[in-house]
Amino acid sequence: MAFNFLSPEQLSDYDRDGYLVIRNFCSPAATSKLYAAALQDEAMSKNALDLNDQSGKKTRLSPWFTPGNDVFGYFARSSKLVDVLWQLLDSDADVCHFHSKLMQKEPRVGGAWEWHQDYGYWYKNQFMFPDQLVSVMLALTPANKENGCLQVIRGSQKMGRVNHGFAGEQLGADPVMVDNALRTMELVYCELDPGDVLFFHSNLLHRSGANLSENPRWSLISCYNSASNPAYNETSASWKIPVATVPETAILEW
Repeated sequence: MAFNFLSPEQLSDYDRDGYLVIRNFCSPAATSKLYAAALQDEAMSKNALDLNDQSGKKTRLSPWFTPGNDVFGYFARSSKLVDVLWQLLDSDADVCHFHSKLMQKEPRVGGAWEWHQDYGYWYKNQFMFPDQLVSVMLALTPANKENGCLQVIRGSQKMGRVNHGFAGEQLGADPVMVDNALRTMELVYCELDPGDVLFFHSNLLHRSGANLSENPRWSLISCYNSASNPAYNETSASWKIPVATVPETAILEW
């Protein structure tokens, strides 16, 4: 049985805005341990992918599907996190982990992410209900305007899915619809401190700028699906396997 971690006001904010920030969601000790593991993990660096933005700048990401028995898996499987997701997904079904990725934007070279919706990618996987997909971003280092923090268009999830095409090596949303959205709704820079978590709807339009600062911007992004939301063209199985939760203290005890 999940606990009601979020207040009615927070649930209303998420429904209206398409995103929700919870400050200090992870303790400083847990966040430091996650960041140290990210820096030292050889498998992460060996499996990292470089994606170019339209200017040729690169963003590195290390993806995986099944959360394991390591600090990254323990974050993704945290009972506290799953309780929040259970509320946001607004379903009696179990919460399932779709995939995670470690995002690495290095100083001066970290590239931008074009405007897109996560469901713009996942539509091809034939997930039926975009309301039952949520992404979670944990800041491992400070995220601000200077180092390319996430930008969102508040309330844009209510537009539904927009068409996507390639922009550089990334899928990007229809620029005309993005311009219309920016004329209609508010652009928000989601500046985060280490340990802050951003939850956002799969149809929320978002992007991030290039890292033009002298400081890295690293984050951990995990994406979740409700077990009641079928995907008819997804080859991995993680999207339909209920999360085996661990206590919030598991990261520190690892």
